[in-house]
Amino acid sequence: MRKSISPQIVVGLSGGIDSAVALLLLKKQGWSPVGLSFRLPVWEGSRNSPTENPYCTEESLRVAQQICQQLKVPYFIQDARQKFSQIVVAYFLQEIKHHRTPNPCMICNRYFKIKELLHWAKQHQIKYVATGHYARIKYNPKTAQYELFRARDKSKDQTYNLALLTQRQLRHLIFPLGNLYKKDVYKLAQQQGWKKLILKRQSQDFCFVSGKSLPNFLSQNIPSTPGPIINSEGKIIGKHQGLPLYTIGQRKGLNLPQGPFYVRGFLPSQNTLIVTKNIKDLYHQKIVVYPYHLISGDILKKSMKVRIKIRAQQKLTQGVIKPIGKTKIEVQFSKPVLSPTPGQFAVFYQKDKCLGGGVIRLIL
Repeated sequence: MRKSISPQIVVGLSGGIDSAVALLLLKKQGWSPVGLSFRLPVWEGSRNSPTENPYCTEESLRVAQQICQQLKVPYFIQDARQKFSQIVVAYFLQEIKHHRTPNPCMICNRYFKIKELLHWAKQHQIKYVATGHYARIKYNPKTAQYELFRARDKSKDQTYNLALLTQRQLRHLIFPLGNLYKKDVYKLAQQQGWKKLILKRQSQDFCFVSGKSLPNFLSQNIPSTPGPIINSEGKIIGKHQGLPLYTIGQRKGLNLPQGPFYVRGFLPSQNTLIVTKNIKDLYHQKIVVYPYHLISGDILKKSMKVRIKIRAQQKLTQGVIKPIGKTKIEVQFSKPVLSPTPGQFAVFYQKDKCLGGGVIRLIL
């Protein structure tokens, strides 16, 4: 437990139900919260296909402001469009240009969202910040370190996307929803009369562009050319619309007869997409991860049994990680896993404690 509690805390507000309830809980616990939202870039797409994402919009900022007014909490908006574009959107596009599968949430949480919340708080002499993430932070007096644990509601746990956070960040972070189930959050919102928040659909896309608008977004930002699709035997069986539009393991959008087919790989020099009908071709048991980050700040020095995720919604898989020098980790799963993909993150756990993670670079 933290020995001293600052009377003030900055709460990052998205205009969604989770951050609103986090604000409410902190207010009830005796804190003096300050609401802060970031104005972010939202790619609207064409007139015929605007973004359907309910977050990052002016309406979401108005909702956050109304919540703060109701709870008598100071509220601020910071224009972060340029910084977000330079950090998160640029990373996203760079990964796709190199035919890797990005995870902008991982980068956003460490290098933008939490970092900017802490920076704003420090400028205003406020020690702590909070968000509506489903995760738990515990202080370990034996190691004098802050540790990240999975949320009580495992179906909503968000530690995967928080695995790059540092000791310096965790020291000042509070996650009020870590011990709650989603149904508890809805109940608290209902008690407050926040019907609009309850009915608001949960974001499933990148916050700056909806899934339906993503192909148009990519075509406007990354030059791509249609090319051949070949099967595992090298036979041309179709035509792709541009390599940046596809990812390893993808099944939808290939428009190939006699399927289903799955994306197996790329031949960038030939602008060629490789597909397979045999899903077994997508299973692998070893990967190499680099760079990697351990929340403890340590370097992995010996092999360790862990549980592993290579996607946020994936079930944990048993495996072993071992160091390759100081910068790389070899990951061996206890059994083959489906579609480990370069650019994705492998995140490591021991029981419910998140140890950290790194970028998948090689599939062995």
